[in-house]
Amino acid sequence: MHIFENLSFLKNISASELPDDDLVEKYKATSDLQVLSDLYQRYMELVYGVCLKYLKDEEEAKDAVINIYEELVGKLQKYPVNNFKPWLYQLAKNHCLMKLRSDKKFTKVQMDVSFMQNEETVHLNAVMEKEEHFNQLDFCMDQLVSEQKAVVTLFYLEGKCYNEITTITGIEWKNVRSFIQNGRRNLKICMDKQISIS
Repeated sequence: MHIFENLSFLKNISASELPDDDLVEKYKATSDLQVLSDLYQRYMELVYGVCLKYLKDEEEAKDAVINIYEELVGKLQKYPVNNFKPWLYQLAKNHCLMKLRSDKKFTKVQMDVSFMQNEETVHLNAVMEKEEHFNQLDFCMDQLVSEQKAVVTLFYLEGKCYNEITTITGIEWKNVRSFIQNGRRNLKICMDKQISIS
């Protein structure tokens, strides 16, 4: 993490001339943190700006830039990424919203629920709004198969519509719908189980 030792990390000091997509694929293939650093350093100023906008504090925003890099180490391996810059922007935004939520400054995740069935809508919204269930929700998200987790994350936490998810992931529209429905059902089952044993 030596690249984050001072404020110079906010400048584009990437040593690589490769396009973003090539660096993403190279990192996925090798897990080489230097490759990830080269990619991330192109956008640290952007990430800092997003964090400052949401967190309203320079030091917290700087810490968030580092934390998002650490988050990126695993997430870039797990999720399909076709366009790194907007994906990173959304990741940074979500990171800040989660931090605000954990600081109890942010109490509700905004969700597009237009396609959800009423009973499950009420249930899932209630779960999302209860701070004590947040860790259980995180646990249950990790239990979903990778495609379900990616699609559910994009739909509920990032507010993407079916067509946007299809574009981002390359998954067919009908399969996106299926993954959302099955993922939602699996989340409900897992959350019910977690709540009953808590």
